[in-house]
Amino acid sequence: MFVRKKKNRSGTTSVVVVDKHGGQFKELHTVGIGHDESEVEQLCSKGRLWINRHLGIKEIDFEGYDQKDLERKNAESVLDNIDGILLNGAKLILDKVFDSVGFDRVGDDVLRHLVISRLCEPMSKMATADYLKTHFDEDVNLSKIYRYMDKLCNTQQEIVQRISVEHTFSVLGGRVEMLFYDVTSLYFESFREDYLRSPGFSKDGKTSETQIILGLLVCENGYPLSYSIFNGAQYESYTMIPVIDDFKQRFGLDDFIVVADSGFMIKRNIGLLRSGGYQFIVGGRIKKAAKDVEQWIKSIPHEDGQYHEKELENGDRLIVTYSSKRAAKDAYNRNKGVERLRKAYASGKITKDKINKRGYSKFLKLDNDVNVSISEDKIKEDEVWDGLKGYVTNTTLPPSVVVAQYQGLWVVEKAFRISKGTLETRPIFHFTEKRIEAHVCLCFVAYKIYKELERIINILGMGMSVDTVIKIAKTITTIRLKLPLNDEMITRTMMLTPEHRSLKPLFDYLGV
Repeated sequence: MFVRKKKNRSGTTSVVVVDKHGGQFKELHTVGIGHDESEVEQLCSKGRLWINRHLGIKEIDFEGYDQKDLERKNAESVLDNIDGILLNGAKLILDKVFDSVGFDRVGDDVLRHLVISRLCEPMSKMATADYLKTHFDEDVNLSKIYRYMDKLCNTQQEIVQRISVEHTFSVLGGRVEMLFYDVTSLYFESFREDYLRSPGFSKDGKTSETQIILGLLVCENGYPLSYSIFNGAQYESYTMIPVIDDFKQRFGLDDFIVVADSGFMIKRNIGLLRSGGYQFIVGGRIKKAAKDVEQWIKSIPHEDGQYHEKELENGDRLIVTYSSKRAAKDAYNRNKGVERLRKAYASGKITKDKINKRGYSKFLKLDNDVNVSISEDKIKEDEVWDGLKGYVTNTTLPPSVVVAQYQGLWVVEKAFRISKGTLETRPIFHFTEKRIEAHVCLCFVAYKIYKELERIINILGMGMSVDTVIKIAKTITTIRLKLPLNDEMITRTMMLTPEHRSLKPLFDYLGV
């Protein structure tokens, strides 16, 4: 942009402000007409002043530079007008997925910010506030985050779960056939107990810290449906029925089959499932079967791919299979454990330092060593069960389908791995019940977004994991450029590397 002098036929000189764009010149402002050299110079000064006042940039006199200088000056002019650079490639993707699920209906952007930041960089709420500002230019202070967590627990938690269920049903064609249930423990970096936090059996090996129990319902492909939290000392087998009943009542659904592992196959649960009219598939505790059933199981030929079925006294079906791979694994694990025992007790004595210190064993006092030995008979008794696996069901499904559906429980295990690992649901640093529940709810929404992005990536056949996509997207920048003349801002998302461009199908699909 510069001041140009044009000679007129009348002998006067017109002074105008000119801009060059796309190889063409455009007159932006006529300063005036000068009749002599002195008047023309005055008009040129006014033109430069006009540029400074109205455009906020210095004049670039194209007529005084060669092409290389012009290129450099143009570049400097653009750089001078950059208003901001955002590392928001991941946010652009996750914003669209967030809306596609329907969470925008909650009507609170704080939920969006907290969920997206947890997917991009899980951290404390204080660090999250800083991350939102530095990476996305979103000003969400810590007190606002805490106020929102109270609001989420009080009024929006039910809305969030309902949106998740509705979206899952739309993705699966309006019907959920299988409900997979499992629990895990989430620990605190604290030893303080209250109504919710309590020591218990920790799946993370945190025997001293307080914890809560998280029960999770997912359906086919691992889509999360519902969750509940319980006191950390709660016996996990007692959590299943309340969660399933609650899900059924809230959403008016009952046409599904409950799938759970053998840890939930207690007499109480089976009775409640049957009396509640539920269909179920649970892992069978074949080593604790009745004598006649045990003899039948031990008589089963050890052949891969065969299904053996027996009707139990209560009308349920017991299906047993044998796997040579499983048998090899069972034998390996047992031999490894026995070898460890042989080394630990090679002297045939157990001393105080070898006693399990968990629970109240620390109060035991030993005056003399205790004689110990390894029972070879018990080892042989255990070998009989190598490779055998049982399944109990009250459905009429073929045995092969029962086994296949039970094996689908891995989707819950994967959900817990992602939640604990990628999303860092634990350790939990909140202490009030409301904020603990809100934290779990935020992680639930984040996992739902994770699964939906995974589904879209698979639809596009990109051959990438969600973690890889987010990792690449986090390096994609958006440049924000101010246009003083037009009084507007333009943005440009920069895909500069081959890795960046590999995400273009996803950007196009989502309309980013």
